[in-house]
Amino acid sequence: MSVVGKTAVVTGSNSGIGLGVARELARAGINVVLNSFSDTEEDHALAADLAKETGVEVRYIQADMSKPADCRALIEKAGRCDILVNNAGIQHVAPIDQFPTEKWDAIIAINLSSAFHTTAAALPKMRAAGWGRVVNIASAHGLTASPFKSAYVAAKHGIVGMTKAVALETAEEPITCNAVCPGYVLTPLVEAQIPDTMEKYNMGRDEVIKKVMLERQPSREFATVEQLGGTVNFLCSDAAAQITGTTISVDGGWTAL
Repeated sequence: MSVVGKTAVVTGSNSGIGLGVARELARAGINVVLNSFSDTEEDHALAADLAKETGVEVRYIQADMSKPADCRALIEKAGRCDILVNNAGIQHVAPIDQFPTEKWDAIIAINLSSAFHTTAAALPKMRAAGWGRVVNIASAHGLTASPFKSAYVAAKHGIVGMTKAVALETAEEPITCNAVCPGYVLTPLVEAQIPDTMEKYNMGRDEVIKKVMLERQPSREFATVEQLGGTVNFLCSDAAAQITGTTISVDGGWTAL
């Protein structure tokens, strides 16, 4: 079954990984719903530009992924949701005994609970259509851990667990649920951190990337948003129809260590 003409909802998709995934899906002929909490003129222009670039229908729908009602309303407003990509996420770094409670709550809400709400709302639509794909953007931190990231690691481990549960619930249906686990990805947010890191360690760009930023990534190369988009595209294809309940690592060997 061709994915051309199907509709994908990608949460947290006005920049970074989410936008990269949305762009690759659109290039494959899939209509896309972009999402963020901001609802600016730039958000709507981004959707219009992507539609013009790819020739598919691209809409922007505002929803705050920290709010359960917004998460479910996003799916209802989309109308159709053949493909759901749960990507929205935030980060905060601190020792657990100094971790602000409000930051913990926000990370769990946006990185984990939002995927519960959107998936719960999307599955009836997929069942009615007789086909569906749920792809959760987890992380290498869904399979391993780092210090000072307790909330993020907990949320991403939770996403991996939920992925398996949903896959088992839909195993006898033409619906799959998988998680993509990126390592370090070169996004605008990461790119912006490079100059400060260079100054802090008194290193050149290439050296600071390989020795500091990518210390845990054996390939010593960032993954790209295009590669992640390609991985999601594959999981939506007929070739992946029997791939469900698993994780695909795009991490340069990080979790092989």
